[in-house]
Amino acid sequence: MSKARLMPSPICLVENVNGSLSTCKDAIQFLCRIHEPVVVVSVVGLYRTGKSYLMNRLAGQQSGFDLGNTIESKTKGIWMWCVPHPYKEGHTLVLLDTEGLGDVAKGDSKNDSWIFCLAVLLSSTLVYNSRGTIDNTAVEKLHYVAELAENIKIRSTEVADEEEEEEDFKFVQFFPSFTWVVRDFTLELVIEGNRVTEDEYLEFALQLKKGMSKKVSDYNLPRQCIRNYFPSPRKCFVFPSPASPENMTRLESLQERDLVPDFLEVTGRFCDHIFHNSVVKTVKGGHGVTGKLLGHLVKIYVDTINSGKVPCLDNAVVTLANLENQTAVQEALKTYQTGMEKMKNKFPVNVEDITSEHQKFSSLATSEFMKLSFKDEKGEYLKKLKEAIDEYYVGLLQENEMASEKKCRDLLKNLFSDMNKWLQEGKYSQSGGYELYCRDRDTVVEQYRREPNKGVLAEAVLNEFLNERGPEANSILYTDTKLTENDRMFQEEKEKNALLEQKYKEQEEKRMESERMLQAEKERQQDQMRQMQEKFNKELEQQKQEMDRAIESKLKEREEMLKKGFSEKADLLNEEIANLKKEKESSGGLMKEVVTPILGTLAEILPAILNYKVLMKGLKRI
Repeated sequence: MSKARLMPSPICLVENVNGSLSTCKDAIQFLCRIHEPVVVVSVVGLYRTGKSYLMNRLAGQQSGFDLGNTIESKTKGIWMWCVPHPYKEGHTLVLLDTEGLGDVAKGDSKNDSWIFCLAVLLSSTLVYNSRGTIDNTAVEKLHYVAELAENIKIRSTEVADEEEEEEDFKFVQFFPSFTWVVRDFTLELVIEGNRVTEDEYLEFALQLKKGMSKKVSDYNLPRQCIRNYFPSPRKCFVFPSPASPENMTRLESLQERDLVPDFLEVTGRFCDHIFHNSVVKTVKGGHGVTGKLLGHLVKIYVDTINSGKVPCLDNAVVTLANLENQTAVQEALKTYQTGMEKMKNKFPVNVEDITSEHQKFSSLATSEFMKLSFKDEKGEYLKKLKEAIDEYYVGLLQENEMASEKKCRDLLKNLFSDMNKWLQEGKYSQSGGYELYCRDRDTVVEQYRREPNKGVLAEAVLNEFLNERGPEANSILYTDTKLTENDRMFQEEKEKNALLEQKYKEQEEKRMESERMLQAEKERQQDQMRQMQEKFNKELEQQKQEMDRAIESKLKEREEMLKKGFSEKADLLNEEIANLKKEKESSGGLMKEVVTPILGTLAEILPAILNYKVLMKGLKRI
C-alpha cells in the first residue's frame, strides 16, 4: 500500500514566516518514505482566487486545503497533500497549494517570486489561477514569469551574461506543463465573431504585438516569457461562478446539487486533464523523481534560496545524484549481503557453489544499483559498490576456508582416533608394524576422500596432516625389525613420492579453484558492464526525450510566429531549434566519451581482481 494513503489531510511543506522560508521536517520525512514515482501539481495565483478548492477536488475531497472565507490570504508558504494517483498504479499524486501572490498584508514581492520559483522547480504541472478574464491586467500580474531567468539558472558554471541569455531558451526542456485556470468567467468565448476553444482563448491572450516601443516591449515581455519557458501545448479552463453569491462563503459545505452544473462540468474536465496528462516529475536529464527525491529537492532549493544564491538545475541534480547514489550503493550491497548470508549456513561449500551464488547476487546487486542510481557518469559509485562486494566476498571466502579446515581436521582426527589408540598400545611397534601402519593409514585416507562436502581445503588439509604424521611413519619404518635396509630405503622413497603426489593434488585443487573463480569473475565483469551500458543508454534516451519535447514545443511556437507575421522571432526560434538538435546529436557522443573510460578502467582492474592470490590477499592459506 502506498505511503501516500497515510496522509489524511494537507501538511505544510515550506513555511513562510516574516518573509523567511524553511522546510518542514515532518513533511520532508513523509516524502522520504515514498519510494514510488510522483506526479507533482502546483497551483499558483493571486491570493483569494480560489486555488485551494481546485486542489481539494484533485485530491478527491470536499475539504482539506483551507479555502478561507475572507479577504485574508489563508495559505502561508507551500502546503502539500500526497494521495494515491487515481489512474496510475504505483504512483503518488503530490498536490502543492502555494501562498497567494500579491497579498497586500505581506508587502514583499521578492518573497512572492521565490514561492513562484519553488512551484515551477518542484512541479511537473503548474496551474495558474486567476479571476475574471485573461486581459492585459491579468497577464501583467504574472510578472513573476519574467523574473524566472534571474531566479533560476541551468548551468553551475560561471558564464557571461550573453551566454546566460542564450541559455534561457532551454528552460522549456525542464519546466512544467502550464495550465491557466480562469475563475468566475462571465464572457462568451468568441473572438472576431467566431467561437473559440478555451485553449485558443489563452493563445489569443498570449499573442504578441508588433513594434519596438517600450509600451509594446512591456506588453510582450510576460507573454514572450510564458511562450519561451512553458512547453506547448498550454491548456486553459474557464470556470463560471460555482454558486450564488450568498453560498460562496460556505463552498466547502455545499453539496454538488448546490453547485452550478456548468461549473461542475468544467471541474470534471480540469481534473481529468490533470490526471491523464500530468507526467512524473523529472529533474534535468530526464530522471524520474520519487517522493524521497522530491523531499531532497525541496530542501536543496530552499537552502539555496536562504543562502542568498540562485537555485541551479545542474547543482541540484549533482547534489541529488550524490545522495541517491550513496543510497544506491548501500541498498545494492544489502541485496548482495542478504543473498550471500544464506550461503554461510551451508559452509563449507565447494568453489563452484560459492562462485555461482556470488555471480547471482552480484548481478542482482548491480541491477538494484542501476535501478536507484543516476548520473554516476564517472562510475565512482559503481566502483564503490564493486569494492564493497569484493571485500565482503573475500571475507566469505575466508570463512568458507576456515569452515572447510575445521571440518577436515575434525574428520581426520575422528578417523585417526583408532590408529592413535593403537599407536599408544604399541600395535605398530612390533615386527611388521610398518606394513600394518601403512594399511590402516591408507584405509583412513580412503574413508576421508569418500566423505562428501569437505569444502575447498580438502586436499590442502590432508596434505598438511600427512606431512605432520611423516616423522611418526618414519619412526615406525626404522624400528620395524622385519624390514631390511634396502626395504627401508625403498619405503622411504615411496613415502616421499606419496607426499609429492598429495602436494600435487593440493595444487591441482587450488588451480581448479582459481580457474573457476577466474571464469566467474569474467562473467560477473561482463554482466556489470552490460548493465552499465544499458543504464547509460536509458539515461541517454531520457535526455533525448527531454530535448524532443523542447524541439516539438519550439516548432509549434515557430509555426505560430510565422502565421502572425513575426519573421524575426521565427528566425530566432529556428536558431534555437537548430541548437537543440545539435545538442541532441552531440549528447550521444558525449555519453560515449563518458562510458568508454569507465569500461576501460574496469578492464584495467580486471586482471588484479581475477587473480585468485590477489583476491585472497591477507588470508592465511593452509
